Amino acid sequence: MTSIIVIAIYLGLLLALALFSKTLFRGTSKDYFVASHSIGPFMLLMSVFGTTMTAFALVGSTGKAFERGIGTYGLMASSSGLIHAACFFMIGIKLWAIGKRYGYVTQIQYFRARFESHSFGYLLFPILVLLVIPYLLIGVIGASKTIAGVTGTKITPNGTIPGVFPEWTANGAIPPWFTGLVICLVVLTYIFAGGSRAAAWANTFQTLVFMVMGILAFYLISDRLGGVGAAIEQAKDSHKVRTLSNDDEVGISQLTFLTYMFIPLSVGMFPHLFQHWLTAKSAKSFKLTVVAHPICIMIVWVPCVLIGTWATGLFPESVHSGAILAKTVGVLVKDPIIVGLVTAGILAAIMSSLDSQFLCLGTMFTNDVVLHNSKKEYSDKQILFMARGFIIAIVLLTYVLSLVLYKQNIFDLAIWSFSGFAALTPLVIAALYWKRATKTGAFACVIAVFISWVVFFTLSGFGGEYFVFGGIVPAAIMWSIGAAAMIIGSLASQPPSDETVAKFF
Repeated sequence: MTSIIVIAIYLGLLLALALFSKTLFRGTSKDYFVASHSIGPFMLLMSVFGTTMTAFALVGSTGKAFERGIGTYGLMASSSGLIHAACFFMIGIKLWAIGKRYGYVTQIQYFRARFESHSFGYLLFPILVLLVIPYLLIGVIGASKTIAGVTGTKITPNGTIPGVFPEWTANGAIPPWFTGLVICLVVLTYIFAGGSRAAAWANTFQTLVFMVMGILAFYLISDRLGGVGAAIEQAKDSHKVRTLSNDDEVGISQLTFLTYMFIPLSVGMFPHLFQHWLTAKSAKSFKLTVVAHPICIMIVWVPCVLIGTWATGLFPESVHSGAILAKTVGVLVKDPIIVGLVTAGILAAIMSSLDSQFLCLGTMFTNDVVLHNSKKEYSDKQILFMARGFIIAIVLLTYVLSLVLYKQNIFDLAIWSFSGFAALTPLVIAALYWKRATKTGAFACVIAVFISWVVFFTLSGFGGEYFVFGGIVPAAIMWSIGAAAMIIGSLASQPPSDETVAKFF
């Protein structure tokens, strides 16, 4: 019970911080959605980094390293460090400047104005929601699997450790429905309290927590295994960490490694990241984020991937990869307080993304669907009520789907979400850098990407690992299709008006 109490105290501190941030809330819809453009460099770095580091980074990367070996780091971490920073510099700063100049709070508002089309927003909104939902699911599922791994029965070389709540489940673990419910309620509470400002404060706190706890877990686990050298030695005989085999079943092929670099482009189209960018006080606020983001990625991913690789020598292949991090911590780290702190760190990474995603969907629904072209005047109180109502609906949907899809691989499910957003980046790149880009090209790009995403997602068995032509990830194919559709559609249609070109260039 000690570990559970530590986790409960952490959640209580998080709620207390959220309530404190509520005292800074100005009561306006602009403050709720973009914190009145008042977030400085350090909090911008923490909130942006915390948003991009999810259950995918901690739970997912550890599990994938358990399945595929050390190459998991190169698949996402090393390329993400460089590509994310490039996207912040090439896309984020420009969108911040345009958003602040014209008062945009969502990316759909920008695209509608840039492509001179009201109807374009009604096409893009449901597609963005569809792509965000798998991202939300990995958070809730990751939290449930982590708590189940920590509180369930564990078989160790020294005997069996009983589960915490044998009266609840067969193995004594806290059931997924309870963990998911608690996580969703905590996130909802502080999102309701202060919107994007509360999310920024909570993300800063949670990002610091999971970075420190990740380093602590890495140190303690390597120490229990006799040091880094001994940890590598005990795992090296596992087939999981050997070089690529002839049948391509083990390890990662060069073609897969190369085409995975398309996936980190997804940050250029994340709607919740767009909203975080708009909270920045000035363009200078981005400087620290661009420079420090790759370093922060390394600090988080190196320990997680190594722990997953070492775990190949500790657990049989039959162990579910989603529970590897929690099981490794639970088995090797004996002190229940430390187990509780490390688990709290994992939950911090998960919740630091959920809040931003829930908030951005409420923001888009309110501004891009309800208020757009509405002739009725709404008060700030009514606008906030609508946003919060839609957030509740999305949270309920996410919670139910997390119970249905609980057994899905977190890493693979996240990749499908990222692939869809990555494939849409030709849209934002063309909007920012190509004066000739038109609404016809924009419609063609989004429709082509959506159709190709649905086809590949279906072929994958609705969220499984899938490759094309012997190792190419679908994101690379979909990005090429989207870019081609944007170029052909734009060149085949009338160029945008001189007023629009003058406004955005």
